[in-house]
Amino acid sequence: MKNFFLQFFTWWNGQTLGTRFWTWRTGTKVGEDEMGNVYYEGGKDVDGYTRRWVIYAGEAEGSAVGSGWHGWLHHRVDTPPSKEDYKPYDWQKAHQPNLTGTPAAYRPKGSMLNPEPRPEVTGDYDAWTPGN
Repeated sequence: MKNFFLQFFTWWNGQTLGTRFWTWRTGTKVGEDEMGNVYYEGGKDVDGYTRRWVIYAGEAEGSAVGSGWHGWLHHRVDTPPSKEDYKPYDWQKAHQPNLTGTPAAYRPKGSMLNPEPRPEVTGDYDAWTPGN
């Protein structure tokens, strides 16, 4: 019963009732990622593209979509990672949750929340000015 109320009143906890209905009615499961997110496609959008969407395993967090699935969701590639031997490039980093607003958020030296002193300015930087 709790899950029903979460789906009815919140959009950030998995899927809403509207998304559940749309997925049941038109969705075809395409695959699942290592974080438990499930990817679907079905129906057409106004531009004629097949709609693609994700049902998050937990809280709806856009950064929780892996690089391969991101490309598929945004129609950058036609083949989903579940139907090919997708390997991320060396320069692609593993997922890190968005830590903004948490105690683990990045706080540079000299910021109000980091007591360490700001690094000294070296003078090797020329500020941009219009006309240069």
